[in-house]
Amino acid sequence: MDGSGNINFLKKTSSDHLPRKEILDALPLHLRELIQGLPSSLWNSMEEIRLRTNQPLLIHSLNKDIFVYSNGGIGSEISKAYVVTKLDLEKTFQLVTDYSVYALEEDIKKGFITIRGGHRVGISGRTVMNGSAIKTIKDISGLNIRISRQKIGISDAYMEHIVASNNIFRNTLIVSPPQCGKTTLLRDMVRNLSNGMIKRGFQGFKVGVVDERSEICGTYQGIPQNDIGIRTDILDACPKAEGIMMLIRSMSPQIIATDEIGKLDDVLAIEEALNAGVKVLTTVHGHSLDEVSKRPNLRKMMEENIFERIIILSNQPRVGTIQSILDGKTKVPLL
Repeated sequence: MDGSGNINFLKKTSSDHLPRKEILDALPLHLRELIQGLPSSLWNSMEEIRLRTNQPLLIHSLNKDIFVYSNGGIGSEISKAYVVTKLDLEKTFQLVTDYSVYALEEDIKKGFITIRGGHRVGISGRTVMNGSAIKTIKDISGLNIRISRQKIGISDAYMEHIVASNNIFRNTLIVSPPQCGKTTLLRDMVRNLSNGMIKRGFQGFKVGVVDERSEICGTYQGIPQNDIGIRTDILDACPKAEGIMMLIRSMSPQIIATDEIGKLDDVLAIEEALNAGVKVLTTVHGHSLDEVSKRPNLRKMMEENIFERIIILSNQPRVGTIQSILDGKTKVPLL
């Protein structure tokens, strides 16, 4: 709890996974030497490492950019920053693809690669088209290493709001601006729902996860790198609308979880899931419930009060702040 009365769930660090080796292994030696000496406090809060051709080497942490200096220091003086070269990009790309670009072509054309540990490496460069479809990305000009850091237990205190005492899950929507911890919270809720929490009075559910961007489960070579529970089935790198229908047909889930809905196809698939008696846990980008409710594709769903619980996240006063948990029908705050 902070001074405003809001709760900051990302403060929990006792069981955090520190991904230093996995990240360092994805960098060429001289960049590895610059990064590995960074303070532990920065490693604990690091969200992204940005490499752009002929631009400063950047770390994004606690909602701000930090330059990595040529001498291994850090700060805000751009004149001291290490400037990333084209060769740096080429060598890093070779490492993150394990020198096998062809084998990862399907991932590359989607704009990202998942590496060991579940970390996602975003790619920018020259797209090569095959008709109207992207075939691959070449002449890499930027890489964004997004650090996946699972936080076990951050949802424990909130599960009583989304699971009724008679073992019934309440359809739940997490509303959050970008990079405020929504996927981290979603992931831990999936883990708890799948495993069950006897102390909270509910058994485990069969959970199906449609992980379109490979961020929830962090699947690497078919194995989830994050703990997402013992009763969870995953469709990795699968479009949400198609994945929801596939899970309904094949895996008999009680709950379907997915991230960042917004397209009309997503909404229609969620409605199909609800009509089939399947519950839904999902997230949406937005700064407020009012903003989300005004979007054309989401308006009908919000007016019909499909979601029984709505969790509002914020980055104020800091990233990972739960502003409120609302009753989806009355919009009355429960927390």
